[in-house]
Amino acid sequence: MKAVIYEHFGKPPSIRNVPDPTPSAEGVVVKVEATGLCRSDWHGWMGHDPDIVLPHVPGHELAGTVQAVGKRVTRWKIGDRVTVPFVGGCGHCHECNSGNHQVCETQFQPGFTAWGSFAEYVALDYADTNLVELPENMDFATAASLGCRFVTSFRAIVDQARVKPGEWVAVHGCGGVGLSAIMIASAMGANVVAIDLTQEKLDLARQLGAVATVDASANADVVGAVKEITKGGAHVSIDALGHPSTCFNSIANLRRRGRHVQVGLMLGDHARPQVPMDKVIAHELEIYGSHGMQAFRYQAMMDMIETGKLMPQKLIGKEISLDDAPAALMNMDRFEGTGISVITRF
Repeated sequence: MKAVIYEHFGKPPSIRNVPDPTPSAEGVVVKVEATGLCRSDWHGWMGHDPDIVLPHVPGHELAGTVQAVGKRVTRWKIGDRVTVPFVGGCGHCHECNSGNHQVCETQFQPGFTAWGSFAEYVALDYADTNLVELPENMDFATAASLGCRFVTSFRAIVDQARVKPGEWVAVHGCGGVGLSAIMIASAMGANVVAIDLTQEKLDLARQLGAVATVDASANADVVGAVKEITKGGAHVSIDALGHPSTCFNSIANLRRRGRHVQVGLMLGDHARPQVPMDKVIAHELEIYGSHGMQAFRYQAMMDMIETGKLMPQKLIGKEISLDDAPAALMNMDRFEGTGISVITRF
């Protein structure tokens, strides 16, 4: 099969023909019809993820059709249209048995613990636990865009932050994660303040439901601006970028007893950011992480998509080919353009 592969961290990936994958006993092989480019892939390519073994094929936001099925798989057959969370639970450990597959003790992550979806085919383990059936009216590009950023934002807003109608939600960073969070929080009835460095992304944030914006490139006091807009601070704040400054601002702009959710990855030199712990204690703030979403929780999100309350297709910025992927992956730290890039031509 044709795939994007790199043999050294931080060095240009290449397009090569590699052996087709075969399914494990509990897994399947999926023909990739679409796969998103995510900054997590960039972090992996840079060597920030200890699970990656070289040489490596990246890619974890995917949708496609089942092509081969392992002997112990009971729920899926060849031809099924599917997607998968970027964190796959084993289905057997304590966390999986408690319903928390997204923090499985022996989790499977395509594009990290195994070769990923920047390829014509991808092998996925623990299929009965993790695969999600796609509605017939959902195109593959939209389905792929759900895989990491959208579902992580859905869990962050709905399950972790417990956003309520009328609450103020601040979203720091208007990339794919941030724009997803804005759309979802708005659909939940919240008032969203979007914060970013570029006006183009802030304009898109308003189109997706933000009621106010803060241009951090022109306003040195982001925390003060959010507190003024929200008349005292956000009830919920999301760091959708993953940077020491956005993490600090997200916690600092909360009102008393507010909830911060860290969605943007904090890896490498950013893994130990400064936290205003004095405010966390004095104001009884809550701090959460959000790491993917369980396959069984997809149905609530899919129902909101089918009824038009959520429209993830609006987040797709451009569709590219597999041949374009190496350059696009290397440039992800530049935060160019708006929306999500999806590979749809192989």
